[in-house]
Amino acid sequence: MTFIRFLTLLSALLLAPGRGWAQEAVPIVSQAAPDLPFGRLGDSVQPTAYRLDLTLDPGKPRFSGRVEIDLKVTRNAPGLYLHGRDLDVTAVTARIGGETLTGHWRQLDATGLAEVSFDRDLAAGPLTLTLDYSAAFADGPSGLFRVNVEGDWYVWSQFQSIDARAAFPGFDQPGFKTPFTLTLRTPPGLTAISNAPEMGAPTTENGLAVHRFAPSLPLPTYLLAVMVGPFAVLEGSVPASAERAAPLPLRIVSTRQNAGKLAFALDGSARIVRQLEDFFGAPFPFPKLDQITSPVLPGAMENPGADLYRDDILVMDGAAPVAQQRQFGTIVGHELGHQWFGDLVTPAWWDDIWLNESFANWIGYRMGDAWRPELGIAGDALQTGFAAMETDALVAGRPVRQAIETSDQIDSAFDAITYGKGGQVVAMIAAWLGEDRFREGVRRYIAAHRGGNATSDDFFAALAEVAGDPRLVPALRSFVEQQGVPLLALRQQGDHVAVTQLRYTTAGIAPPPGKWIIPLCFRRGAQITCTIMDRPNQSFTVPGSGPVFPNAGGAGYYRFELTAGHWQSLIAGAGSLPSGEALSLVDSLDASIRGGRGNVSEMALLARALIRHPDPHAADAPFEALSRYVMQGLVTGRGRLGFNLLRERLYMPLLKEDGFDPRAGIYAHEAPARIQRRVQVVEALLATSRGGKLRDQMAQAMEAYLRGDGAALDPAWMDHALDVYLFKRAADKAGGEEGGGAARDLVERALSSDDPVFRPAALAASARTGDVKLASWLLDLKDPRLREGERLSFLDGIMARSATRDIGYQWALAHLDDLVSASGGPFFATRLPQLLGRYCSVDKAERITRDFGPSLAGTSGALELARASERVRNCGLLDDLVGSQIDADFVAMK
Repeated sequence: MTFIRFLTLLSALLLAPGRGWAQEAVPIVSQAAPDLPFGRLGDSVQPTAYRLDLTLDPGKPRFSGRVEIDLKVTRNAPGLYLHGRDLDVTAVTARIGGETLTGHWRQLDATGLAEVSFDRDLAAGPLTLTLDYSAAFADGPSGLFRVNVEGDWYVWSQFQSIDARAAFPGFDQPGFKTPFTLTLRTPPGLTAISNAPEMGAPTTENGLAVHRFAPSLPLPTYLLAVMVGPFAVLEGSVPASAERAAPLPLRIVSTRQNAGKLAFALDGSARIVRQLEDFFGAPFPFPKLDQITSPVLPGAMENPGADLYRDDILVMDGAAPVAQQRQFGTIVGHELGHQWFGDLVTPAWWDDIWLNESFANWIGYRMGDAWRPELGIAGDALQTGFAAMETDALVAGRPVRQAIETSDQIDSAFDAITYGKGGQVVAMIAAWLGEDRFREGVRRYIAAHRGGNATSDDFFAALAEVAGDPRLVPALRSFVEQQGVPLLALRQQGDHVAVTQLRYTTAGIAPPPGKWIIPLCFRRGAQITCTIMDRPNQSFTVPGSGPVFPNAGGAGYYRFELTAGHWQSLIAGAGSLPSGEALSLVDSLDASIRGGRGNVSEMALLARALIRHPDPHAADAPFEALSRYVMQGLVTGRGRLGFNLLRERLYMPLLKEDGFDPRAGIYAHEAPARIQRRVQVVEALLATSRGGKLRDQMAQAMEAYLRGDGAALDPAWMDHALDVYLFKRAADKAGGEEGGGAARDLVERALSSDDPVFRPAALAASARTGDVKLASWLLDLKDPRLREGERLSFLDGIMARSATRDIGYQWALAHLDDLVSASGGPFFATRLPQLLGRYCSVDKAERITRDFGPSLAGTSGALELARASERVRNCGLLDDLVGSQIDADFVAMK
């Protein structure tokens, strides 16, 4: 699943108890019980094939099924362990030779460990296990879930990581790859989709359409796909290529109201498939490709031959905002890259899921950038890596590769460390090796394990074969098997650079021990020197002219600290730096400030130096860094005034040059970089004293849009226009309406719409108004149209504003035990602490731990809570130690 997944993780059941799963109490066996496989099932039973027959009517709350599983049993036993969660199992049989035994089903724990027992031992050898059952559809994207869209019901599956067990009994772990033969029985007239092609037109039995699919290639349970509904389908193909003799069938599939906006995804998907085939040197691994959308998925999922995406990732046209097109390229590249790296070759166990997602994170950005270089997707990749450093710099944390002992630990692996850090480490290794050697290592890995499972050690071995330096694989291990961000303290004297490595921490925190083997690339003038640092202190000769840039291209996963003169030289010449180096410079300078060494005035100088950089990522990065100090409450009113004056001084000339018109399509003819830069400029100026005209234009455009004039507002301005519209309506209290009335009206409009851009944007905007009464109303809103993840969106927006943050805090605390104990509670437990991390106080950090720690102990949210508390404490320490100097530097900006 994509890097977006860890941000929401299925929204955590904020609509509890309405997940829709069976509400019967599950008999729970303590995980202290000996010999129960709460993690890996063991090797005594090996599934070899599934035949799954499901009756799915999207208009009904429950479904039913029969699964036949061919097994190879290695030793006699009275029963066997498998998985099934909240299933009403009505019959269990085992067929051994010509004999049929009746069995008994029991679910053992809340994660879905289950046991099938028999009255006498099962003999070692082959057998077929058959189970009949029924279950409830989920309301949110987990297991088999259903959603009503404009009066029509649809069903989708989302099984990663361990939610296949909510759809059928089975052996739900990645090391078991088997063919699936699927039959779906549905009301007539619906489209049914799975991983393999459907074998002809459906037949009719007992009034239901019967869809039969070809046996799939070997799959783990988490990659099985099941979709049913009155979908809109746009058909096409990927032309034959050097790697593939025949065209590849390709379809874009979405809910019916999106039928007119699928062509963009058809063309883009076909091009990215071809790029990936060229990279891997092998054809697309599955017989067809369906790209499917759902309105409630948090991100996307790499089901072989049947990828699933959130609507707005695919549903668009060529006039879509640059940011949305970037998102398409990155995420489609990520998910389609998984078809080889993750689907064709699958991790043997969840402790190696990092490799799946880290590689896909890297290749997603790379393929997206190759698809449309003018969009600037490469800069997005670097920003993701630098953002991950914020998490990795905390003392509370984990390495990229971590042991997974039990099922409830699995989802902790889907976070910024796996995606952001792992992806940047892969990028660092690829850059150091060079494109050709790295690609050859990947191809060897895929070829050696095609159709099966593999481990990180297998990947390391493939890279070692092509590395040419025995230190490279130990270097990679040093980054993925320990947490932390290396900080390189450099001192340059002519051609000589002395480097000391230590672990980066923020001000007031003693660095924990850490030692890395670091692939380094220095740039000096036009000359790049690459080497490996394998000692705590080391000197290097770096030929060239001028100051050394410590992270050539910005690909290295490390930060640097410099002497004052060295900082000044790099800042002065920042305008001519390549984009990646400019972003690396901003990140390391910001890290220096937060470490108590640098100062904000240097970042202001860097903002001036980069303001006209041709890459919008680099041009806006200092402004984004400065804005975070303001948002964290480290800057007083006078300091904010100074910051606003700086913004006006830097951005107003750009606005005068580029102009602003919020109408749809006005700037469609411009280069993407200029379009994106205008969005940044307007965003920077909206809240300043000279942004009044912009605010009026935005508000008027949104009013016209809400009256039905879709041409009045380009989607690129949707979020900003909604914020300004609500701000002005609250200020005016137009028509004598009660405070929050405009936002309540907007919520009603959003819940009545299934537009993939407007609905989520309007609901999110209503939550970030800072209105206390409105915040309480939103959190307690009971409306059947409100989807599972949308209440989490409310909580997110409410806690993003300091005026309403405590409302969200108290609501979450009051509902905490019920939410954590409900089905899906682990997802809520993971997401909530990320919202709590927006405070800035040593005392508040202690209170967060005290208030939420007991309920989150032993859950997937325990680590996230420790991280959140540390973020809040570190921010408070920064304020205590250097807050007055930070504020003084902001005041001086004027």
